[in-house]
Amino acid sequence: MRIFDPHIHMTSRTTDDYEAMYAAGVRALVEPAFWLGQPRTSPQSFFDYFDALLGWEPFRAAQYGIAHHCTIALNPKEANDPRCTPVLGELPRYLVKDGVVAVGEIGYDSMTPAEDTALAAQLELAAGHSLPALVHTPHRDKLVGLRRTLDVVAESKLPTDRVLLDHLNETTVEEARDSGAWLGFSVYPDTKMDERRMVDVLRKYGLGQVLVNSAADWGRSDPLKTRKVGEAMLAAGFSDDDVDQVLWRNPVAFYGLSGRLVLDRAQPEPLYEGNSVARGGE
Repeated sequence: MRIFDPHIHMTSRTTDDYEAMYAAGVRALVEPAFWLGQPRTSPQSFFDYFDALLGWEPFRAAQYGIAHHCTIALNPKEANDPRCTPVLGELPRYLVKDGVVAVGEIGYDSMTPAEDTALAAQLELAAGHSLPALVHTPHRDKLVGLRRTLDVVAESKLPTDRVLLDHLNETTVEEARDSGAWLGFSVYPDTKMDERRMVDVLRKYGLGQVLVNSAADWGRSDPLKTRKVGEAMLAAGFSDDDVDQVLWRNPVAFYGLSGRLVLDRAQPEPLYEGNSVARGGE
């Protein structure tokens, strides 16, 4: 089983996670820029973070045989903080970098006017840089948030079929599918989706343009949830080819829209023994 995790925050994870992911079949991932858990106090802290997503983290992933790409953006939560919004003016210099395969995470957290402005501006940046967009649908009032998101997308220059609507669930999947956007589902231990519900959604709505991710971060999450979804699909009667479509070919197709996806950028085999980086720099 080959796996491409299209949304995971490896900055928050350990090298043990990389090792376990490789053993589970993960060979590629995308790490979206996101909120680190406490407020940033200046734009400069974003720039250091973006530089790490483009430099250190791909190097760390390659030691474990995993191709790392990222998405860059001002995230919805921090779009409400005037200390952070100057980042919008600096995004273009990052969006031209190799390894950046989308603008994201963008979208809504609390559905404020400031979030409206940031979402619209970043959709325009995506269109201007010929990049797709990874859109975070809100955790609360999800259907209202989805509809508001689709309205802003419709007003932008970015075609809907270059948008991935993430964190969907049973209440939002039908309207998201009908929009023509790509469909993202985050599978968590306690919240969002789980393996059983994900299988039910796939049975009802099909496999087309569906991406499944772990969205693993600094909270209670599991970087092996993609593998567990694949196993649940097989147990439910889906074929190996079905699993490959959802866990590999679909994310490759979406992020391939960027023209920057390089799946052989990692080492062919993970370097566990005798590697100073993998062993914590000892």
